[in-house]
Amino acid sequence: MARIAGVNIPTKKRVVIALTYIHGVGLSRSKKTLAEAGIDESTRVQDLADGQVNKIREFLEKNYRLEGDLRRDKLSNIKRLREINAYRGLRHAKHLPVRGQRTKTNSRTVRGNVRRTTGSGRRALTKT
Repeated sequence: MARIAGVNIPTKKRVVIALTYIHGVGLSRSKKTLAEAGIDESTRVQDLADGQVNKIREFLEKNYRLEGDLRRDKLSNIKRLREINAYRGLRHAKHLPVRGQRTKTNSRTVRGNVRRTTGSGRRALTKT
């Protein structure tokens, strides 16, 4: 089982897809890494030699911030925005969309899929 940046890469998948399991590596970065290492994208992870895995690992760790470092950077950036009371920091603190999206109808995932609907205002009649 290949292990890159502290992540176990799935062995049955193609290398180009398996690399996207690492936080900070998407499809385009995965393709670029494989081209740099000289590895075919359609190769399965289980068919990689140890030398090829080491090439991929060295290239990724040398050129990009991955996993824990990347998560820490993102959190520190958000924390800085909150501390200086920037508008974006306030939106992060309130768990609302940060980049100017509308909130009247959308943004369900950010707000936690909370649907607050109001009724007609009338109370239901109770039988006595």
